Amino acid sequence: MMEQTAITCEDIVDKTVMPSNSPVQDALELISHLVGAMELTPLVAVHCIDDGRTVRFWNDSCGLLYGINGASALGKPLSGLFTFDDQDGHDAVLEQVWTSGQPSVATDWRVRTGDGRELWVYSMMFPVRHGDAVRQVFCMDVDVTARKQLELQLQLSSQVFEYSRDAIVLMNPQRRIVAVNRAFAQVTGYTEQQMLGEDFISAQTGFDDPVLCHQMWRQVDQDGHWQGEVASRRADGDPFPGWLALTAIRDAQGKAANYMGILSDISDRKKSEEQTRHMAEHDFLTDLPNRVLFLDRLSLALMAARRHQSMLAILYIDLDHFKQVNDTLGHHAGDALLKEVALRLVRCVRSADTVSRYGGDEFLVLLADVGGSDQAAHVAGSILQALAQPCTVDGHVLPIAASIGISMYPTDGGNIDDLIARADAAMYHAKNSGRNSFQFFNPHMHAQASERAGLEQRLRTALDAGEFTLHYLPEIDVRSGRPVVMEALLRWRDPARGVQAPEQFLAAAEAAGLMPAITQWVLRAACGAAQRWRAAGQEWVVAVNVSAVQFAQLPHVVEQALAATGLPAEGLELELTEELLMKCPDAQAVLQALHGQGVRLAIDDFGTGYSRLGLLKDYPVGKLKIDRSFTGAQDDAVISATIAVARSLQMQVAAEGVETTAQLELLRQHGCDLYQGLLAEQHIKGSKLAQLLR
Repeated sequence: MMEQTAITCEDIVDKTVMPSNSPVQDALELISHLVGAMELTPLVAVHCIDDGRTVRFWNDSCGLLYGINGASALGKPLSGLFTFDDQDGHDAVLEQVWTSGQPSVATDWRVRTGDGRELWVYSMMFPVRHGDAVRQVFCMDVDVTARKQLELQLQLSSQVFEYSRDAIVLMNPQRRIVAVNRAFAQVTGYTEQQMLGEDFISAQTGFDDPVLCHQMWRQVDQDGHWQGEVASRRADGDPFPGWLALTAIRDAQGKAANYMGILSDISDRKKSEEQTRHMAEHDFLTDLPNRVLFLDRLSLALMAARRHQSMLAILYIDLDHFKQVNDTLGHHAGDALLKEVALRLVRCVRSADTVSRYGGDEFLVLLADVGGSDQAAHVAGSILQALAQPCTVDGHVLPIAASIGISMYPTDGGNIDDLIARADAAMYHAKNSGRNSFQFFNPHMHAQASERAGLEQRLRTALDAGEFTLHYLPEIDVRSGRPVVMEALLRWRDPARGVQAPEQFLAAAEAAGLMPAITQWVLRAACGAAQRWRAAGQEWVVAVNVSAVQFAQLPHVVEQALAATGLPAEGLELELTEELLMKCPDAQAVLQALHGQGVRLAIDDFGTGYSRLGLLKDYPVGKLKIDRSFTGAQDDAVISATIAVARSLQMQVAAEGVETTAQLELLRQHGCDLYQGLLAEQHIKGSKLAQLLR
């Protein structure tokens, strides 16, 4: 091996100038042994150069590392075998070793070999002295290419982690956060200190859908990955749409050693998608839903109507004499008129309904879940009245009129094409009948609508004419037999038809916009009666049923009624249905305001609506009224359960529709507080109390 490399101790230092058995001689012999060892080492590439930078020693590991055998390397200049990326830096270090006689600091160098390979070596240089002069320098190189590549990968990963615009989270096997990047704070508002050690899902990230959370982690455990849209929330409570990608990072055994989550804020993308969708589904001129969106909503409304066995109506509206506006004033005037018509149409319908510009000067209105043809007729009348107001365009006062055709589901058809075609046919019938009117496809419905219009007209004069009155239905205490509450029931003495019950006229009154005035009258009349009872020595509570109309203004209306009559707030009880509370978004605030006034609150017809216990718990309700349909002996379990629920919530229970002593005895056994119905009316019939009520 030493012959292959053509180097001996004498090549390193000239022994003839050395005295025998001198310390230098001993050192040279030691070096000779070291050279032999270096020749055989498989881990360290060792080569030696003289002061002319010529290779004097080249072990086998050098040959393997640089791809050059010893015979090809010896006697050659080192620069001809391989080069350093930082050649100047390497030359400077080598020169420092030659001049100082001191070993170099171990350094990483990037090397390019003669065959084009790129390596990283961990290298040290050791000088060999002869007297005061350095004769040769040994270079010991270790291949650290794999380590440098790993370091580079780690550095790149770290840079990707830190500088990514998406929020990145690293979790341990227990799914607790061990690291977050800077973008996480920018996206969510949570700092790294707030998140470390927290469970990723529950740590205030806003993922409040437990079903989705369970599904995504199950997929990550099964497939190693999940991604999808999530509803997230920032630290300040601001919600934002996010796109979350979860990945399991597995160890050599296939177990999840870590998890990585990447959360992107897709608010801009969602806005862009929404804008694109809006443009595709809305008319460019009026911004109303176009034909495509209208047909889609009509399809959904039809499915809902079939499922719930409800009704819907389509109003086909065509402007009368619109062509004359375009012909005389130009299309810009026609466009301005169409925009104004669109605004007026939207004001005439509910938020659940759809107004669409179907094309040209034609508009379609979808009335979803209508109560009947009379409601559709009322909307059509409101539209004609709204359009009758003149419109000013470019200084010209333009009259607006329209012909409206109405078709009803299911009477006039069961599919989209039939309903639209028949509404269109009815619209042409309205045009042929003199324009500026509406017609139903079904003549019988038209007759009913005309009758409803007459009913609405009579109702408008009923309040001023003093035709409304109140009838009082007592609630009797089951234990004592004493009347406690008097429920006020509205009646209308219609000159044309006699006394009318609420179900015969309230829908028409609501459609005509009369309910706010009627509600105010009922509250004042009932509170006034209760105050008169008190003056006569009977401190009965008066109960008034509440409708959804003007519900938000109810605290103010109640305050006015109490102030006008002098009745204490605890003398008034308001009865509300579960459906009203579920549909009114401000129900809790309204009830809290009424409760703060001291007014009593009761839920009427309990058991026929939603019957949600959470509803009872959340609202300041003091009484449940069991609907009359549940007061039979066969409803023993329902009655018992309702009373138990009321007792747990510290509420009173009143039963409606009690007609027999057997029903009363059943209620007494279950601990019911109050009863109401024919038996209660008979209880006070003919007494002085009944006279007081009259």
